[in-house]
Amino acid sequence: MANEPSTRDSTPLASRREALIALLAIGGIATHLGLRFLFDASERTQGIPLFAVLALGGAPLVWELSLKAWRREFGSDLLAGISIVTAVLLGEYLAGALVVLMLSGGEAIEAYAVRSASSVLEALANRMPSIAHRRQGGQVADAELSDIAIGDELVVFPHEVCPIDGTVIAGHGVMDESYLTGEPYQMSKTPGSQVLSGAINGETALTIRADRLAIDSRYAKIMEVMRESQQHRPALRRLGDQLGAFYTPVAVALALVAWIASGEAVRFLAVLVVATPCPLLIAIPVAIIGSISLSARRGIIIKDPAVLETMDTCRTIIFDKTGTLTYGKPQLTDQLVTANHDPQEVLTLVASVERYSKHPLAVAITEAASNDALALPEAISISERPGEGLSGQVDGRRVRVVGRKQLASLDVQAHADLPPLAGGLECVVLIDDRYAGVYRFRDEPRKEGVSFVRHLAPKHGMSRVLLVSGDRETEVQYLAERVGIDNVHASQSPEQKLAIVRDETARTNTIFVGDGINDAPALMAATVGIAFGQNSDVTTEAAGAVIMDSSLKRVDEFLHISRRMRRIALESAVGGMALSIVGMLFAAAGYLPPVAGAIMQEVIDVVAVVNALRGAARRKSLTDF
Repeated sequence: MANEPSTRDSTPLASRREALIALLAIGGIATHLGLRFLFDASERTQGIPLFAVLALGGAPLVWELSLKAWRREFGSDLLAGISIVTAVLLGEYLAGALVVLMLSGGEAIEAYAVRSASSVLEALANRMPSIAHRRQGGQVADAELSDIAIGDELVVFPHEVCPIDGTVIAGHGVMDESYLTGEPYQMSKTPGSQVLSGAINGETALTIRADRLAIDSRYAKIMEVMRESQQHRPALRRLGDQLGAFYTPVAVALALVAWIASGEAVRFLAVLVVATPCPLLIAIPVAIIGSISLSARRGIIIKDPAVLETMDTCRTIIFDKTGTLTYGKPQLTDQLVTANHDPQEVLTLVASVERYSKHPLAVAITEAASNDALALPEAISISERPGEGLSGQVDGRRVRVVGRKQLASLDVQAHADLPPLAGGLECVVLIDDRYAGVYRFRDEPRKEGVSFVRHLAPKHGMSRVLLVSGDRETEVQYLAERVGIDNVHASQSPEQKLAIVRDETARTNTIFVGDGINDAPALMAATVGIAFGQNSDVTTEAAGAVIMDSSLKRVDEFLHISRRMRRIALESAVGGMALSIVGMLFAAAGYLPPVAGAIMQEVIDVVAVVNALRGAARRKSLTDF
């Protein structure tokens, strides 16, 4: 596969093997030096530890590199294999053992850097409970999370992390879902309400019915996305292989010239030992993984690390409207209630059911009720199935909140009183299956929207900014004028959005920012797809990155992290190669013997990796607008 490493096996088992080889090499070299300088042992005795290193550690590495050469994969690490073989043929066993240490130790250093840079992933994993409190036959007993089946009844005690996605069947309370959704408020929960794994329960115990297996839960999806980001190999690392494809023949040619000119085969070995390009093999992935960690701390989950390389090369950015350039939090502007209904009573009834909804319009309605200081009675029998709107019972009255299309399919006499369509969003209210009125809303632009859009061209080289939305022309134009976007496409279906993104991507690299299920095709078609929030598993799967707290500031930070990662990775790789070339020239001239060259190369490795680790360094600010 194109995205898989063409170097050594990167499985955990292979990483442990390389670490063991590195420990063997350290032990063998240390034993050799002890026998040589402390015990004045014979040359044969001194060589035994080095033979062990070359036989047990060097042979497997050379075999793997030989297979790679057979497949015509001439990467830069092939130099190390040639160095080991040459060292054995020339009797320079110490130099050969040092090369074995460089190769295997480099893999161990990378694994350590990966673990260090991935502390955020470990924190996510440790945050979730491993057990759930299952209710069976009137008794509550602990059960492994993997044993929970769909339909099981679970009890979530106060202040516990909800272990699974489900529906409340008993109890009233609140849950803090900000960790998952980015919303800064707690969500009320009553029988019929949906709950998310990873949410923190409030002061009261809730009984829920499991709707998904633990491995399919929202939290598990987040973890899966983050694990994939570690395993998915980006194009920038392939750039390292491409650099190595040029670097390898240059190094071999220089080594041959040094050998022929001097007549000393040891110079051939010395050049190759210095040329071993561990910075190229280690520094680039370390910079990438460090940047993934930095992004996670900023609330940006990288699903495909390749977007870190390509983000800074994009010259067109395409926005969906709702929840991206707007807050996704509409405000209630008009309450068009029929003459035979009291507006305050209707608002009280609607708000009583809407406070259990996750729909963006629900917050606007409950805030309007709060502003009017309305006392909200308890609602029961809450239902919010996709495509059916929201329904519930309040004080014995049936309340339904639907859209115009849903209204047309219901047996409700409302056509005479239904007002004409207008700009903005709306919902239709039914009370006891009778039409009661229409609520209209406006979704205001984000306050940073204007400055963010204006800075994209001068600061990030964006030549085109598009607004593509499925909303009506009047609403989309209203937003475009407020934020300063001229290229507008309204009333677009998912298929039409996809066609626009494909057309733009054929011209240049593109970024698409969206948050709805209907954005998923466009997110996949763009060079870089960015999903806002965790509103849809489908959207998250389609995107290359997820902005957890739905902020344009985070998009700007992502742009800067991408640029910074690319710069650091190339600094480390190219800088390490340049230092190696200087060392190779000294070795070719006879000023650097093989052992000293190996030590010099280790120093270059450390410098390159330390520089690459800057990718994970915390920064106070990464925005410039």
